[in-house]
Amino acid sequence: MNLRLSVFLPASLFAVVCATPLAQAQTRVGEAVVVQNEVVRVAASTTQINVGDSMLRDETVRTGADGAARFVMADSTNLSLGPSATLKLDRTVFNDEHSYRDVAIRMTSGAFRFVTGHSEKAAYKITTPLATIGVRGTTLDILAQRGRSVVVLQDGAATVCTLSFQCIQLTQPGDTAVITSAGGKVTITKTSTPPWTFAATCSASPGLCSVNQYADASPTVTPAVHDDGMLCGR
Repeated sequence: MNLRLSVFLPASLFAVVCATPLAQAQTRVGEAVVVQNEVVRVAASTTQINVGDSMLRDETVRTGADGAARFVMADSTNLSLGPSATLKLDRTVFNDEHSYRDVAIRMTSGAFRFVTGHSEKAAYKITTPLATIGVRGTTLDILAQRGRSVVVLQDGAATVCTLSFQCIQLTQPGDTAVITSAGGKVTITKTSTPPWTFAATCSASPGLCSVNQYADASPTVTPAVHDDGMLCGR
């Protein structure tokens, strides 16, 4: 009887740990460097984010109607959010402490500026509800609205596709992809005259569109349990 109990308890503990890996450990993948008014992380409850707070793997960040924020990720990617914006880090897999092998960013709603960091460009996967964006050394302004997404190239190059794989190339500053959905039909068009840019949001919030390097890129885990998922077969 005692032998059975000694085997059963560790197995039970193992099952609990594997069932809730994110509750056990959260990996720091970036840091808030600009926070204006309401900027919160959304989980079971919402908590205010302050300058110096961590951006965590697999979390959702939301700004209020008068809020704005800029985050610098571990590979020195800079992410700026305007008012009433929601962003989800779907996936972050480190290649080393200064770069990602795979990073997926979902821009659900609102206005954003994205500046690539040190990771290989193929590692970045950016989506809006209507589009997927592939980058090649890039500064992009991205607007996600109900039934409409706008992607404006400020620097570099990018490929913008609908979810049904209709794609266009952005190669010159000012090149813009406009994706619209109406009556169940999604269309994508290209223009060199952007209907919108993030510039006005930059002007309204000092420091929002500056670009910083991430000084301490080493990912840390709290508490001291490495969240690589190996014990749980991930």
